[in-house]
Amino acid sequence: MKKETMTPKERWLAVLERGSPDRVPMDYWGTPETTRALMAYLQVDTSFEMYQKLHIDWLVTVGPAYIGPPIEPDMDMYGCRHRDVDYGTGVYSECVEHPLAQYETVEEIEAHYTWPTADWFDYSVIPAQVAGKDDYPVRGGGSEPFLTYCHLRGLEQAFMDLALNPDIVHYCLDRLFDFCYENTTRIYEAIPDRVNISYVAEDMGSQESLLFSPRQINTFLIPRMKRMIDLAHSAGAHVFFHSDGAVRRIIPDMIAAGIDVLNPIQWRCPGMEREGLKRDFGDQLIFHGGVDNQQTLPFGTIEDVRAEVMDNIEILGAGGGYILAPCHNIQALTPPENIVEMYKAGFEYGWS
Repeated sequence: MKKETMTPKERWLAVLERGSPDRVPMDYWGTPETTRALMAYLQVDTSFEMYQKLHIDWLVTVGPAYIGPPIEPDMDMYGCRHRDVDYGTGVYSECVEHPLAQYETVEEIEAHYTWPTADWFDYSVIPAQVAGKDDYPVRGGGSEPFLTYCHLRGLEQAFMDLALNPDIVHYCLDRLFDFCYENTTRIYEAIPDRVNISYVAEDMGSQESLLFSPRQINTFLIPRMKRMIDLAHSAGAHVFFHSDGAVRRIIPDMIAAGIDVLNPIQWRCPGMEREGLKRDFGDQLIFHGGVDNQQTLPFGTIEDVRAEVMDNIEILGAGGGYILAPCHNIQALTPPENIVEMYKAGFEYGWS
């Protein structure tokens, strides 16, 4: 068996900086139910033991502690109420109460709503979160404000606002992005030069096409995202862009804005074929993900999983630039055997 010569941090950075890792880095995304089942299958007591056993290159995530106004147990700091919804094999927390849904003007929102601030958080706790973890890459800061906007206004109203109430969208996104910018700045200041990756995310795609028009994306999102991207780069962090679905049409615009990593590579969606992405964008992007968690992982055989991992390494990893991971959080109906096979195959075939 080949011997590892890099730490997880060195391996991630080698890929992010267009170097040569000893092997393809591997990341893990899974629901809590999936993780518990996988740990039981592997007979380990902690997620860190699971990462070690599967050769997963653990990413340390840092963040401040909330010290702001008291929050009710089923609410978040934005005043959005959530309820656990059982979907059969697990539970997702869904937003069921939208505090800005009743307002029709910016003036009403300004008069009646209090926006969260970075002063509601204690950033002094962050250095301890990375203490003793020099061998692991660090993720911190970033943004995904339109998701929060959907919670504040309600999903249907949020998308209607793009056409009917653009002034409300601009006002709210400015406030949300301003919070993300200040929060991220303070994270960087808490651990200078330690953050390797910041997520500047926004779901822009469905299974078939974009959720927004390119004009709306370029009007409401990309200029504000670029400000976050520039902040991350100024701190020496790499920008990890997450967007589900069929987003091929907007990838050139995101590259122009400065993203470094594209996730999750749902290659069964139209336009997201791996060969085309690698051919057209492989010299400009690092690819993260690519193992299908809608069909292959939950319903495929062990042989199917192994073949897909090998294909991803051969296609997306040709000449470097690939981090092996599932296309999103692995769901609880996925057989643990298939998850183990994904990492076993990655470790077997991913050597340089």
